[in-house]
Parts: sequence; structure tokens; C-alpha cells
Amino acid sequence: MNLLENVSLKPYNTFGIDVSAKYFSTFTTIEQLQAILENKDLNALPRLILGGGSNMLFTKDFDGIVLRNRIPGIEVVEEDSAHWYVKSGAGVLWHDQVLWCIERGYQGIENLSLIPGTSGAAPIQNIGAYGVELKDTFFQLEAIDLTTGKLVVYNKEACDFGYRQSVFKSDLKGKVIITSVTLALRKKPEYNVSYGAITQELSKMGVESPDAKSISQAVVKIRQSKLPDPAKIGNAGSFFKNPEVSASQFELLHKSFPDMVSYPLPDGNYKLAAGWLIEQCGWKGKVVGNTGSHKDQALVLVNYGNATGNEIRDLAYRILDSVKERFGVAIEPEVNII
Repeated sequence: MNLLENVSLKPYNTFGIDVSAKYFSTFTTIEQLQAILENKDLNALPRLILGGGSNMLFTKDFDGIVLRNRIPGIEVVEEDSAHWYVKSGAGVLWHDQVLWCIERGYQGIENLSLIPGTSGAAPIQNIGAYGVELKDTFFQLEAIDLTTGKLVVYNKEACDFGYRQSVFKSDLKGKVIITSVTLALRKKPEYNVSYGAITQELSKMGVESPDAKSISQAVVKIRQSKLPDPAKIGNAGSFFKNPEVSASQFELLHKSFPDMVSYPLPDGNYKLAAGWLIEQCGWKGKVVGNTGSHKDQALVLVNYGNATGNEIRDLAYRILDSVKERFGVAIEPEVNII
């Protein structure tokens, strides 16, 4: 077991926040993870599972053990007349998995290109972009139960997926560690290019008959034009969730704000664009000390070099309060604040 003490977590979170972990260990196999969990000296310590570190904001040192999941591998484990079943180790970088699938003609996750993080973190957040969510292709995952140390399989129903939500953020939070994820990827293409600017970007690229590869390339171009590169400026992508409101609340808001960006939902409610709400409150591009809302995308909070997690957290809550005051709408952080 590779156990390190007093390790800086700055290289392991995309905000670049310089806090430390009392203990730190990287595992690449289930057996290594089980060995760590069986260590009686570590059993009483708080645990934090770290994938790509792209969806968390550290506000203090972690007085426990950080377990960095780096289980590798991608393979087709089964196929039927309609799907390929692709299994990936939880430590595989998500975008690497997207590219691996596209190169082999497996469709369904091209709209999720360039989302940061790992395969194992994807179902926790039920990642989504441009009209597609992970749950649309999810088949099952394997995880270690931290109480028993045994491997457990969770199907789609057991994961209880919602908008940026799953059972792993609620009832099972801190109780399991995901080790692999299996997706059911379609053999018959069903491309989704109607959401956001994908159609326009494909037109710019001169693509008349889109396929998974061209859609992925379009999504990458859009994301790169709107979102800052964490390697150049610390951020965790979209910091806030898009809020949902009832039809009656939407009608009232729309009367006062006819330009409000919104999307009708199947249940009759409406999803509002959090970025638009935040921008209307004057935050887009605003710098507050060492942090701020990015100039190209109000949803993204950034670390201009020396921000603490507390500075970024405090800015986030100021933004939440201002949106609530002006629109009467509650938005929530998408990022896990630790």
C-alpha cells in the first residue's frame, strides 16, 4: 500500500486550491483499494474519493485519507443486436473514454465530449451537456461497499438518476467507491444536434451529415470557446445548476423578463439558464479579489492564482443571494464544497 502523509492537494483539484490531506493513497486495482480499507489504523479516518478533482472546491485541509481512484481500462464486454456494452475502469479520464468510443464507431456519448473528470465520477453527477445525460446510455456500475468491503453491482434503476443527481450524492454518499462503469452504446445512430449551438457549429465546419466524430468536434469547439482551460486558470467548469421552476412561476417571470433563457421540460416545468440569471445580476466578468465570474461564461467561477477555497465559496453564495433577490429563484452549486 502506497500511503503518503501531509500531501498537498493543489495538483489534484482543477481549482488549484492549496490545501493538504493528512493521508493520501492512489489505487489502480480493486485489490489495492480493499487492502487500504482493511487497514485498521485507517478505518476510523474520514475518507474522500478523488477522481479528476474537477467537481470539488476545497475550503480547508482534509483531516483524513484521500483515496485517488486510478483504475484503468476500457473494453467491450458484451454486445447484442442494438448495443455495444463498454466497460471502463473508474479512473479512466472521461474525455479519453469518449474518444475511444468514437474511434470505434460506438455512439451515444459524443455530446458529452470534453467534460472534465473520470468515468467513475460521471454517474455520481449524472453528467450532462447539449441535451444528453449519462443516464441515457448507462447500463450498470460496480462499486466497493465500504461497510463490507465487497463488490456490489448497481443497475440504472438503483442509481436513481436525476438532474446532476444520483443516489451516490444522497443515500449512498460516502458509503461506496465506484470501481467500473458500463455503458450501453447504440449500434443505430440517434444523434442529438438540436440543443445549444451544435447545429450552427456543424454548419461552420461544413458538415451536412453529422456523425459521432463531427458532433464531438463541434462540442469541443463550443466548450473551448466558452469555458476556460483549468490548466491555464483554475476552475471547475459550471459551478451552478440550472434551476427548475413551475409553469406558473415561469409565466410570472417571463412577463417581467421576456428575454429570459428557458427550456420546457416534459413534466410541464421549465429549466432556466443559471448563466443568464447570473449575468443579469452583473456578475459576468466581475473580479472579486483573487476570484471572479469568468468573462465568457457567468456560470464559471475562477481562481486567478491565489484564491482560497473560502474566497470562491463566499463569492458563490453572494451570487446565489443576488439571483434570489432579483428573480426569486434559488440556484444551487453543482460543485461539491468540502
